Amino acid sequence: MTKLLERAFKRASKLPEVEQNTLAKWVLEELEAEGKWEQAFAGSEDVLDKLADEALDACRQGKTRLLNIKDL
Repeated sequence: MTKLLERAFKRASKLPEVEQNTLAKWVLEELEAEGKWEQAFAGSEDVLDKLADEALDACRQGKTRLLNIKDL
């Protein structure tokens, strides 16, 4: 465990029980969400590569235009 994480847990341990549980739930949910994102991207690498190749081809063929921020 890093010193920063250790310091955070030490500080969190001084919170009231309800706040500790809220923090713990939030941390666990964030870690789970991060894991789901990693899985989703790991499984889509081929699709993302194909989409990137298609976008580059379209650009080379002059089928794209620069984005004007004023158009947003």
